[in-house]
Amino acid sequence: MPLLTFLFALVALIYASVGFGGGSTYTALLALWGVDFRFIPVIALLCNIIVVTGGCVRFYRAKLIDWRAILPLVAVSAPMAFLGGFIPIEEQLFFTLLGGALLISACALFIRTDKLPLLHISRSSLLILSSAIGLLAGLSGIGGGIFMAPMLHLIRWREARKIAAFASVYILINSTAGLIGQFGKSGLPTISDPIFSYWPLLLAVFAGGQLGSIIGLKLLAPKYLRWLTAILVGYVAIRLLGQTWLAL
Repeated sequence: MPLLTFLFALVALIYASVGFGGGSTYTALLALWGVDFRFIPVIALLCNIIVVTGGCVRFYRAKLIDWRAILPLVAVSAPMAFLGGFIPIEEQLFFTLLGGALLISACALFIRTDKLPLLHISRSSLLILSSAIGLLAGLSGIGGGIFMAPMLHLIRWREARKIAAFASVYILINSTAGLIGQFGKSGLPTISDPIFSYWPLLLAVFAGGQLGSIIGLKLLAPKYLRWLTAILVGYVAIRLLGQTWLAL
């Protein structure tokens, strides 16, 4: 598991530098390594919580968290994230949902929202979208920030730094709600087994997340980081969907 541990630390460093948790990439890596599908969302959600906590603290100190704007969106997403974590799901359906979510994530990473025209969307539509993303977050272990942030950029919701702050808070709350749902679904063993079996991954994302949150990543231009991540996530998505449906 040394290579997987190193990759988790690197992913945490990259994502923490821009306010994300990395859930989509954690789930992709865990699927590639053949981890039990029941453990994947638990591990990914735990990693999300560890990574974005540091980001939330950093954004709070910088006074970039607009609670009045954030709370309506998390108020509809968090209950759905809990529900998603609580719903029992079969392996085939899980990998289908996960593959679809990763494929959408890859497409979102390729999009340059600053080059697209302003999108007009109603408040109610945005709340519906947020609740749907919350449900997906609880089911798959993806915090949802990677979906909401591009949409918020498209509608020019707030400045870029405030959207990054929103993503951290959104991921933290959804991941926590989803993890509670996972706990309620299967009890303590579902939570404790991944912690004891994969604790190096949790330690790796803590170290990588702290470093990324403090210094930011300046080794590669952001667009190249997005492209590399999109290629990895897209590859895993196509592989998961192919294996799942070819096995029928």
